[in-house]
Amino acid sequence: MFYISIFFQYMAQYMKTRLQYRSDMVVEIISDLLFQAVNLIFILVVFGHTQFLNGWTRDEIIFIYGFFLVPFAIFGAFFNIWDFNERYIVKGEMDRILTRPIHSLFQIIIERMELESLFGIITGMIVMGYASIQLQLTFYWYDAILFILMVLGGVFVYAGIFIMLASIGFWSDARTSIMPTMYNIGNYGRYPVDIYNNVIKFVLTWILPFAFVGVYPAAYFLRKEEWYGYAFFTPVMGLIFITLAVLLWNIGVTKYRGAGN
Repeated sequence: MFYISIFFQYMAQYMKTRLQYRSDMVVEIISDLLFQAVNLIFILVVFGHTQFLNGWTRDEIIFIYGFFLVPFAIFGAFFNIWDFNERYIVKGEMDRILTRPIHSLFQIIIERMELESLFGIITGMIVMGYASIQLQLTFYWYDAILFILMVLGGVFVYAGIFIMLASIGFWSDARTSIMPTMYNIGNYGRYPVDIYNNVIKFVLTWILPFAFVGVYPAAYFLRKEEWYGYAFFTPVMGLIFITLAVLLWNIGVTKYRGAGN
């Protein structure tokens, strides 16, 4: 309850701060929507030249993209740790974090939240809704529960990977970061993995499992029975990666040497 209380207090302060600069917040939201629109247009352009992509139709790809936007939006809102190395390690802000009586990772997450990213959930739901109508999909009452579990699994996969990358900074205080590269690799999870060669498919499934953020869980709702095993494994994969990430973070904190020279 203590951590929940702290979370909502930080959220309230964040909203007060952001609402002081409403124009900036609106511009950021519009920018995110435009970025998502560009990706959707890319899919439409590709299918303007072909009817199928390795057996997947345009509307199925659009549905996968819409599903991907939901966990990605939650990740972007609460795991904004792109510059962890430079800000907290190189500039020494980790010293401030470690003087407070709450877990260091939790503190960084709540002080770097960007709640406007949650608008991506609405966009994703609209995109999925459109694709569902076109595909004439049928849903059952328990699909809502599975949807929440699979979305959380996707969030934890994304968060786990990037927390582990951030944790490397405890051993290396160099300014360079592989975060942007990993972000670009994560975009491959928006598309069916069977359009890639076997090596990339293996990497996106078991090494950097971004496929569990988009195509695998979305395949269940598309009634692709051959992918059900991967789809139901999504929450498990999420728990595995977020657990490994927290363990690595806790070990890394013990190796932190401070900002002194």
